[in-house]
Amino acid sequence: MDDAKAHWPQGRDTENGMEGAQRLAAIRKEIDSVDLELLRLFNRRADLSLEVGRIKATEPGIIFKPLREREVLDGLAAKNPGPLPEEHLRAIWREIFSSSRALQRPQNVAYLGPEGTFSYFAGVEYLGHAASFHPCGDITQIFEEVSSGQCELGVVPLENSLQGTVGVSFDLFLKHEVFIQAELFSRISHCLLSNAPALAAVRTVYSHPQPLAQCGGWLRAHLPGAALIPVESTAAAAQRAAGQPDAAAIGHGKLADMLGLGVLARRIEDEPGNWTRFVIIGPKSAQPGQSGMAPRPMPGHTGADKTSLLFTLPDKAGSLSTVLDLLAGNDINMRKLESRPLRGQCWKYVFFADVESDLEDPRHAALLERLRNACTSFRILGSYPTGPQLDRMSLSGDDASDEQGM
Repeated sequence: MDDAKAHWPQGRDTENGMEGAQRLAAIRKEIDSVDLELLRLFNRRADLSLEVGRIKATEPGIIFKPLREREVLDGLAAKNPGPLPEEHLRAIWREIFSSSRALQRPQNVAYLGPEGTFSYFAGVEYLGHAASFHPCGDITQIFEEVSSGQCELGVVPLENSLQGTVGVSFDLFLKHEVFIQAELFSRISHCLLSNAPALAAVRTVYSHPQPLAQCGGWLRAHLPGAALIPVESTAAAAQRAAGQPDAAAIGHGKLADMLGLGVLARRIEDEPGNWTRFVIIGPKSAQPGQSGMAPRPMPGHTGADKTSLLFTLPDKAGSLSTVLDLLAGNDINMRKLESRPLRGQCWKYVFFADVESDLEDPRHAALLERLRNACTSFRILGSYPTGPQLDRMSLSGDDASDEQGM
């Protein structure tokens, strides 16, 4: 009797284990069935995308419609009952949009290369993996390839939360007739990548000069004897480190997967609040409704809520305040105002501004006319939705351990 009691729990555990295995097998079978249904629906959606592409084949303009995509995303998020997190939903649908655009027409995207830079990863995360990404040697080449039509879109760094504006990007808007289609904010978080077994084995650290400076305090504290070698990009730095057992690179964490490197430390930047604002540029305006295919969203709902402006002013007292008063009088908030030297004209300046409104909405037609009359030149660079903050470097248990050991 006592022996039977002693063996009873073990038998019950075995029975519970068998029940768990059976339930797991049933769940997996149900997931397989759901996956097949998803596959059927994805292909049905792909057929519709191909049909849209055929209808639009003779239309000018670009396939990327950020206002329409945001409207769909916001609508799905509002109707999502869970348990799928909203962040996951938006990431999934960004890839669906990417596939849909590529099926309608191949989409070439210029970015500041080589593959593996922060510009590359920002572009991939926002525009999806189905786009064809074309590396450029500098920002000037991005503008040239978009304005010439070699690439339909370009990913351009515009400003950084720590280091301010990227001056060359502003200057190139004066030279090229391109428009801002969308914006995104990408967190710049640095990792130490290496094939070395531990920090103690690292003798050389490669990176672009900016990451080396942004991680200077961490490097002095943890690798005081390492040689710091600046190179042209974080991607190039990782490639060098991959071929040297005692070298490391500072760059995006996803470079480790691309090149087979280990991650010795994460989030090693001295200032954690490091974000870069990127804009997606194209040769034409991204506003919907121009072809008659899609109505404009209602103002204040899911449409454009930001407009970027480029203007010059007469050289007289009160010219700038006139522009500011016009905007304030229409209850339009200005988020950014910056002056840049006007090339070829000494001590003349051009102004770049961001305002919180869709100035291309017909209800602002009278205001636009008054703004143009107040300026010597006036150009709308684009009206677009406020961009998402892309930060997928969530801390896993291993990541947390890396940070505590810094």
